[in-house]
Amino acid sequence: MVLKIEQDWGRFREIVRGKIKENLRKYIVHSELIGKKGKDIVSIPVPQIEIPRFVHSPQKAGGVGQGKGEEGTPIAIGEGEGESKAGNQPGEHILEVELTLEEMAQILGEELELPNIEPKGKKNIKSFSGRYTDIHTAGPESLRHFKRTFKEALKRQIIMGAYDPENPVITPISEDKRYKAREPVEEPAYNAVVIYIMDVSGSMGSEQKEIVRIESFWIDTWLRYQYKDIETRYIVHDAVAHEVDRDTFFSVKESGGTIISSAYKLCRKVIIDRYPPQEWNIYVFHFSDGDNWSRDDTSECIEILEEFLLPSVNLFCYGQVESPYGSGQFYYDLEDNLGDKENLVLSKIPDKDAIYDSIKQFLGRGR
Repeated sequence: MVLKIEQDWGRFREIVRGKIKENLRKYIVHSELIGKKGKDIVSIPVPQIEIPRFVHSPQKAGGVGQGKGEEGTPIAIGEGEGESKAGNQPGEHILEVELTLEEMAQILGEELELPNIEPKGKKNIKSFSGRYTDIHTAGPESLRHFKRTFKEALKRQIIMGAYDPENPVITPISEDKRYKAREPVEEPAYNAVVIYIMDVSGSMGSEQKEIVRIESFWIDTWLRYQYKDIETRYIVHDAVAHEVDRDTFFSVKESGGTIISSAYKLCRKVIIDRYPPQEWNIYVFHFSDGDNWSRDDTSECIEILEEFLLPSVNLFCYGQVESPYGSGQFYYDLEDNLGDKENLVLSKIPDKDAIYDSIKQFLGRGR
């Protein structure tokens, strides 16, 4: 019986995965999905799965068991008075299913055909293997090695002349006890940090920031699936740049002009101070409407990218979120000057529907 239930549950999960993959583009753009995210799971509405229900025979339809009733009687079948009428059609059933973020990342990778990331910045750290291959003189009694303890007690009694072959009683003392232990081993570890940068100048409204919030959620989901441990940093900028926490990043009010180089300088400082490129896999995602203060500042941005950021990071992604007030020129300046760089990815995001393709552009190189 248990095996049968597990088989049925497995088939149901496969059906759910198929339905989610069919409608992934729709799910990606809905911010309500992000709002339902728990610590490790996300709840997804799946309206396409029909739920079984009882259907009464129309031939036997009638009153409520007390006669036919009269029209207008509240408990009877009829139109009654008033302009509004009660509906008699079945509603659409919505079934919410819970998936882990790891399952969502797998579905995202399969549907967008994202390659697995090839990390750089490997370094060795000490960790413990799962096998007990070492012996220590201290440890919990549950890990006492009885054979080694017996041998130590026997050696001690023979050396002290206390061993009697006619009466071979071995009595271990605390100094004789030996315990199983796991030996530390050097294993490769990959460190990863994601740095999000967002333009919060006056031309970036709430709609543009909502696009950034949704896209960064899915980027995070994929990268956390690829790396065991990951750190996230947030930078906002108008004419000046500030490092902030996640809540502030998505709630700060837009104002002021735009000097993009201020953000790139702060990003460079964060990397130099905390994330040595030889030890860290670094991902930078910058979102803006592409309206920079001056061509001189754009030239400075290109210089910072070319001389430091691009040589230091796995991937630098610039997403240009369309705004009625932004010129969008920064995209073309990056394309003209740095478009041949392998780890620079440029994407135009005119609206929420473009998020799906933008994610594929950003993560499709497997860097």
